[in-house]
Amino acid sequence: MSTLLAIDGGTPVRTRPFPSWPVWDEREERELLEVLRSGTWSTTSQPAPKVTAFQAAFAAYQQARHVLCVFNGTVALETALRTVDVTYGDEVVIPPYTFVATATACLSVGAIPVFADIEPTTYNLDPARLEEAITPRTRAVIPVHIGGCPADLDGILEVARRHDLIVIEDACQAHGAAWQRRRVGAIGDLGCFSFQASKNINAGEGGAVTTDSEELAGRAWSVHNCGRVPQGAWYQHEVLGSNFRMTEWQAAILLAQLNRAEEWAARRQANATYLAQRLSDIEGITPQRRDERVTEHAYHLFIFRYDAEGFGGLPRSQFLAALRAEGIPVAPGYTPLYRANAVREGILRLRRFVEGREVAFQEPHCPVTERACTTEGAWLGQTVLLGTRQDMDDIVEAVAKVQRARK
Repeated sequence: MSTLLAIDGGTPVRTRPFPSWPVWDEREERELLEVLRSGTWSTTSQPAPKVTAFQAAFAAYQQARHVLCVFNGTVALETALRTVDVTYGDEVVIPPYTFVATATACLSVGAIPVFADIEPTTYNLDPARLEEAITPRTRAVIPVHIGGCPADLDGILEVARRHDLIVIEDACQAHGAAWQRRRVGAIGDLGCFSFQASKNINAGEGGAVTTDSEELAGRAWSVHNCGRVPQGAWYQHEVLGSNFRMTEWQAAILLAQLNRAEEWAARRQANATYLAQRLSDIEGITPQRRDERVTEHAYHLFIFRYDAEGFGGLPRSQFLAALRAEGIPVAPGYTPLYRANAVREGILRLRRFVEGREVAFQEPHCPVTERACTTEGAWLGQTVLLGTRQDMDDIVEAVAKVQRARK
């Protein structure tokens, strides 16, 4: 094998692709044809057999008493916030290391996202930083199970209970993940899932809200169904809601996808465990820490930390570029949410409304997030982990090759 890096003109470690996505077969085709021929394509005036069946199956899979399907994960977050009456001027504590929807869902209901820093080894919300971010206006906290790794729910729930806060789990990347043998999503008050195209279980788009509370499930149903109430008249609208309903088409695909979920999860777990062990032997590479209380990691992302000192001072951007040239689809991950213009402008608008005066944006102190986003963080997507043991070895060899060349 060439010792010259591919980015410098050498032969790459691999040229063959990693597994393609999405995966489908005759099962998805059969489910979709059933919907087509049934004439029941939505959940409006008729029973929706596919949505009903998927809600029951996903509830069993996630160990939740209630599941409500909606049309994407962003809307799942907004539905959960509306369900517990989070509204104008309320504050919701979130980590800044997550997809923008965690913040924009808050802004969409008039709530102000307040950023609390993440743990340096997991990149999940730090319970100690959560405590520091609480004010008299705080109504809820949204821990994100980043990359499919459950956040410290023991620590977060302890702080939330002490301050009487609602806990909404952002489990959009965490299908099948478990904390202390309980699958995430209904450990807090509510949970939110996404079935967007990149997700471990996907229908192109789609989402779900989970809870163990019958009361919250009923309120969420009203929010997602135009403010109607169960057993009420069709034009009886009792609460402020919207049309967030999932279609039968999405549920049909999800029913077929869910049949493969355990098989895929086992393959990701095995490959991720092997890859983490091998990468840990390379100076300057530290895989995301898996807390002993994490009994199932969904591995939507394989996250690792990069230390330039182990690579002769090579900046992260150049390390990632060199890896990609070797045929490894690695990514740098998020930028801090408080740097997104849409988030900053939304926060300023709401602060002006609440305080009745012009205010300046106060950037939070989140040094761990800054390191994760600028110098440390690196990702491999879940489809990579559906590959072979040889695929994992190629990743390790590519990282080692870059180190040999640059150190």
